[in-house]
Amino acid sequence: MIKFYILTLFPDMIIQGLHTSIIGRAVERGYISIEAIDIREYSKDKHFRVDDYPYGGGAGMVMQAAPVYQAYRALKERIGKKVRVIYMTPQGSVLSQKMVREFSQEEELIFLCGHYEGIDERALELIVTDTLSIGDYVLTGGELPAMVTIDAISRLVPGVLNNDVSAEFESFHDNLLEYPQYTRPEEYMGKRVPEILLSGHHANIEKWRREQAIIRTLERRPDLLEQACLTEKEQKFLEELKIKKKKDE
Repeated sequence: MIKFYILTLFPDMIIQGLHTSIIGRAVERGYISIEAIDIREYSKDKHFRVDDYPYGGGAGMVMQAAPVYQAYRALKERIGKKVRVIYMTPQGSVLSQKMVREFSQEEELIFLCGHYEGIDERALELIVTDTLSIGDYVLTGGELPAMVTIDAISRLVPGVLNNDVSAEFESFHDNLLEYPQYTRPEEYMGKRVPEILLSGHHANIEKWRREQAIIRTLERRPDLLEQACLTEKEQKFLEELKIKKKKDE
C-alpha cells in the first residue's frame, strides 16, 4: 500500500479527480490512500491569503513560504518520519516509467502543488527532495501533474489493476511502445484483425507482438530504442527495419 499526501490550494480538485474509475476503486479497496491537505488552512491571514507580491518586482504573485512549510511540518509530525516531497514544476526532471517504478517502492509520498508564479524558494529549500515535471509546458498549477504522476505510480501497486500483468506489459516495457491491440468484431469498416491473433498459436502471437512493438517504437519514439532490451534476433530485425526505412526515405 502507498499513502499519497498532496499539499495543495485546491483539495477538491485532487479528491474529485482521483476518486473515480480504477484509482477510486483502489482507494476503496485499500490498495492506496489519497489525502489532500489544504495549504490555506495554515495561513495566519484572516482571509486565508497565501500569496504576495514578489520581491524585486515582476508579474503575478508568489505563494508564501510559511503556509507551505507549516502544512508540511504538521503532516510530517503526523506521519512520524521524513518522507520524499515531490514538487511539481516545469523546471523538474521529466517523468519517466523508470521514475514511476522507483516511486512505487515508497510507502508514503508527499506531492507539493504550486500556483501563481510559484512558491517562495525558501520553502522549497526546506522541504523538497524531488522536483518533477510531466513535460515541457506550463499549466496553471501542480494539481494535474500530481494526479498524472499518482495515477502512473498507482498502476504498479499490486492489486490496483485487475490484471497485474498489464501494469508492466504495456507501453515502455523493455523500453518499447506497446503493440497494437484488437477486440471483437473480427472485421470493422473493412479492416480485419491480423490473422496471427486468431491462430491460437501463442508463441507466434508473442513473436508478432514483439515485432510490432519494435516497428511502432522505431516509427514513433526511436529515441527509446537505444536502451531497449532486445534479443539477438530482435536486434537483427530492427537493423533490417532501419535499412528498409532509409531506402524508403
